[in-house]
Amino acid sequence: MEIGWIETTIGALFATVVLTLWLSRGSGWLEPRFWRNAAVVSSLIMSGILVYLTVDSVNQIREGSARVPAYTVINHEIGLKRDYEKRRDVPVVGEEVGFFGKVWSEAEAYALVNKGKMTLQSRNCMDCHTLLGNGAYFAPDLTRAWLDPKWETMVKGMTGKATREEAMAEWLQHPDRYPTFARRMPNLHLTEEEARALVAFLKWMSAIDTNGFPDRFAAVE
Repeated sequence: MEIGWIETTIGALFATVVLTLWLSRGSGWLEPRFWRNAAVVSSLIMSGILVYLTVDSVNQIREGSARVPAYTVINHEIGLKRDYEKRRDVPVVGEEVGFFGKVWSEAEAYALVNKGKMTLQSRNCMDCHTLLGNGAYFAPDLTRAWLDPKWETMVKGMTGKATREEAMAEWLQHPDRYPTFARRMPNLHLTEEEARALVAFLKWMSAIDTNGFPDRFAAVE
């Protein structure tokens, strides 16, 4: 059974009332002692819940957790499937297929993904794009960018590349050569190394369980 915010709120209120009544036995509810106890009890309970939620949140977003995959996920196929019980799309990690023609070790994958993150930040990509709900809405959302079917249906053919990652890297280096939409992405003068790292970061991002955000990003069965 999952404990949600409703169950947590009801439990906190119940515990506050019970403990306050127990500590204030013999005192009426209009007496200062009763309300002093209520304030102390509620503050302690809320502080405990805050500490728990903080620790739980850190564990949830840590790399290698159930929601956030290890960086070596870039070596695997990644997709989405619809979870009809949860009413949202969830990432699916498939078989190992390599990335840019090799299988990356844990240390290599971390270095590559981290460089991609630094590259994204250095070019202020979120001035136009959105990532995990943060950023702007002028250009496409990047949270599931790796899973965009247009890399296969459009960009691979335009660039002449054999794989999705190669097509993405080529397009990111020369977006002005391969116009895809009415809104044109400027040439950010990425090196090949930066472009490949950025593709790795976007692939890793697409494997994060984001509670279905953005909803129904791509067609799934």
